[in-house]
Amino acid sequence: MNDQAEEKTIETERLMLRLFTEADAPEVSALCNNFALYKSTLNLPYPYTLDCALSRISTHQQNFEQEQLYEFAITDKQSGQLYGAIGLSNRQQHQNGEIAYWIGEPYWGNGYGTEAASAIIEFAFKEKQYHRVYAQYFLSNPASGKIMEKCGMQYEGTLKDHVFKNGTFEDIVFYGIINPYCSL
Repeated sequence: MNDQAEEKTIETERLMLRLFTEADAPEVSALCNNFALYKSTLNLPYPYTLDCALSRISTHQQNFEQEQLYEFAITDKQSGQLYGAIGLSNRQQHQNGEIAYWIGEPYWGNGYGTEAASAIIEFAFKEKQYHRVYAQYFLSNPASGKIMEKCGMQYEGTLKDHVFKNGTFEDIVFYGIINPYCSL
C-alpha cells in the first residue's frame, strides 16, 4: 500500500475506516434510507436514493485531497461489512474541525460509533495537528451524546429550538475536546 493510501485508512481494534468507493453506494443507500436514521441526523436526506449516495461519494476524494473534509466508511476490519460513516471537517484557520457520524440501524448498540469517533479524534490531533474537535447532536438522540462523552468530549452548551426538522424544533447539544497531546 502506498503512503497516500495508508494515510486514508485508519485501523482500530475491530474497524477499518477507509475512503468510500462507488461500490459502497448501494449499501450506503440501503442504510441511509431509514427514517429513524434521518430523524436523528442533521444533513442526511430522506428518502436516500442510490443517486444521493453516488453523488455524495463522488466528492470524498477531492475533499480529502484538498484537506477540506475527511470522510470515511466505517467497516468491519475482518469482513469489510459497511456499518456507517464518519467525517471530520477541517477549519484550518482555527485549527479545529467538527466530527459527524452515522451508524446503520442494524448495527446500533455495538460501540462502532464510539470506536470510530475515538479514532477520528486521535487522527485530528495526532495526524492533522488540530487544536480542538467538536460535535453536535439533537437532544432527542441521546445515544449520540453518549458517544461523545465516551470519547472524552465535554458538554459545551445547548442551542434551544435551533433546528426545524420534521415538523418540530430540535435543541442542538454541543460537545468539544481540546488536543490533549500537545499544548500551544
